[in-house]
Amino acid sequence: MAKELQLVVVTPETTLLDEPVSGLRFPLFDGQIGVLPGRAPLVGRLGCGELSVTTTAGPRSFFVDGGFVQITGATVTLLTARCVAAADIDRDAAAKGLKEAQARQAITDDAIEARFRDQERSRKMLALKK
Repeated sequence: MAKELQLVVVTPETTLLDEPVSGLRFPLFDGQIGVLPGRAPLVGRLGCGELSVTTTAGPRSFFVDGGFVQITGATVTLLTARCVAAADIDRDAAAKGLKEAQARQAITDDAIEARFRDQERSRKMLALKK
């Protein structure tokens, strides 16, 4: 059994990470999942929230915003619309996004759902920045 996983994080712009990790935790659309070496194969839909990675250099945190995950053997691939290092999150922009989402008038079901997603995204970014 492998002692490390190879984590690959791909966004539309670039391959953000491609490095060995000893474990990771990330959000699925319906809850959190942790992955250690030897995990059974998996394909899942990512939610938004914290991607926590344990490397030889220590723990690192990122914010991921939806997408898909595939685990095959010792390789974990995350395809996401956005991945931002926790240190790079702009607290003021996230707070502004939350206020705008809360103030937005939503009448249709789609608008209500979009407002809820925007609020959730901003809250999770603010929580990660703390």
